Amino acid sequence: MSHGFLPVRDWLPAGKQAAVCFTIDDVHPGRSSDHYDGGGDLDSGALGRVRQLLDRHPQLYVTLFTTADWREVSPTPSRILSRIPVLRDRIYLARILPAGTRRIDRHPAFLAYLRSLPRTEIGLHGLHHIHTGTRLHVEFQDEPVDVHRATLRRMLEIFDASSLPYVRGMCPPGWNAPSSLLAAMDELGLEFVASARDIKTEITRDAIANMSGLRGPSLIYPSVVGGTKLVHFSTNFQATSQWDRAAAIIAAGGLLAIKGHIIKNAMGHVAVDGIDAVYCNFLDLLFERLNREYGDAIWWTTMGTISKYVQTTRAEKAS
Repeated sequence: MSHGFLPVRDWLPAGKQAAVCFTIDDVHPGRSSDHYDGGGDLDSGALGRVRQLLDRHPQLYVTLFTTADWREVSPTPSRILSRIPVLRDRIYLARILPAGTRRIDRHPAFLAYLRSLPRTEIGLHGLHHIHTGTRLHVEFQDEPVDVHRATLRRMLEIFDASSLPYVRGMCPPGWNAPSSLLAAMDELGLEFVASARDIKTEITRDAIANMSGLRGPSLIYPSVVGGTKLVHFSTNFQATSQWDRAAAIIAAGGLLAIKGHIIKNAMGHVAVDGIDAVYCNFLDLLFERLNREYGDAIWWTTMGTISKYVQTTRAEKAS
C-alpha cells in the first residue's frame, strides 16, 4: 500500500503567523555509567539541560520521543558479522540489552523526573530501538502489518503500565516508516507520525522532504498521510542549520520543527544535535531571538497539540 500526502494549509490558530516545535529523540532510562546517557542521569545529565532550557524560555514546549524498552547498546554493527551473507540479516550485529532492562515502567525515578518537567509532552519512539541486520537501530523495516501491529501494541502496553501521560504519536527510530507501519499505526488509533528529516532543501511553500525517512511530505506544513487519519510532521532544523533557514520557515507561515537527540556520544557515534552544552547554547540563543523578533505571532506548541487541532478543524469542516 502506497501513501501520498495532503499538506494542511489552514492549520494555524487565528492570530498566529507560524509555529515552533522542539523534539528530542532516544529518551530512555539509560545512564552514562551503563553505556550512555539516554535520560537516566536526570538532573545531572541531558534531561537536566532540557529543564534549564524550559526554565529560561517560558514560552517553550518540548516533545520527548521515548522508547518503551530500550535494548540498543551500540548503533554500530560488527564489521565481522556484517560480512557474513544470510546470517547478517537474521541476528543482532551488536550486543543488546536483555528485554526489560530499560522498560520505562521499571524505572520510577526516571518516570517521576519526566512528570516533573514543565510544558513537556511524551511521544513514542518504538519498542526496543533495535532490529536484526545491518540497520540495527532502524526498528521498523519490511515486516507485514500484523508484525508491526504486535510491536506497537506491546509498546503501548508498556507505556500504559508506566502510567506516564503520553500522546499517541511516534517518531520511528531511524525515521523509517514503511507503508505497513503507517497502516498499523492508523489501525491502532495513533494520531501523528514524525518520519521525515530534511535540513538541506531550500525553504519554499511547496518544498517537500527529500532527505531522511519518508520522501514527499511537506517540508514546512503538517500533512495528512493518504488513506489514514495520521498527521505527518517533517523535521527541518537542527544544530547545523542557520538563522536564515528559521526565518524563511516563519516567513512562509510554516512549522519550524527543531530536532535534538538526548544522546551526544553513543559508543563513539557522536550526534551533532546531541543535547550537550554547545547545542543548548545554540538553542538558547535561537529561542531568545525567535521570541524577541516575532513575539506573540509565534505559536509555541507541540506536535501532539497541532495534530489534535488539525483533526478537530478537519472534522468541523466535514460536518
